[in-house]
Amino acid sequence: MDVFIEKIVQRRKDIKDYLIIAGVIIAAVILMLLVLNFIPGMSLFFLAAFGYIAYLIITSRNIEYEYAVTNGDLDIDKIIAQRKRKRVFSANCKDFEIVARLKGPHFSNHYRSFKNQFDCTGSINNDDVYFIVLNYNNEQTVVYFEPNEKMLNNFKTYIPRKVFTD
Repeated sequence: MDVFIEKIVQRRKDIKDYLIIAGVIIAAVILMLLVLNFIPGMSLFFLAAFGYIAYLIITSRNIEYEYAVTNGDLDIDKIIAQRKRKRVFSANCKDFEIVARLKGPHFSNHYRSFKNQFDCTGSINNDDVYFIVLNYNNEQTVVYFEPNEKMLNNFKTYIPRKVFTD
């Protein structure tokens, strides 16, 4: 029998996101004022265009991650503004070297030096963030994610000695 588990995690906005949003709003207002002063005939078209572009940029800061576990395969998709979906990560749990809690005893600073690091969490500071270490595309990789109990139990059925929930 196939097992399918999914979870959606909303990415929390940080200071960088708020600065981008503020910058876009300020730039759009300045451009709209310039258009009103220098191109009066076509101003409505340009006002609508600048407003729409600003809307697209601001809403693109709304990011969600969807985790899907199917018989030991983990797929992580990035959903941008509920309009665009992109596959970020996909691997079988048998390729994992370790799955453990980020704030637990199994995480070492050695993992921070890996070139490939995927942060697929709502916030890396959450207590329920886990990490996966594996060789992904021929490079050592760390994936940070927030699985639920069913996902961890599914991984334990395939790799019981590599999943740590303490």
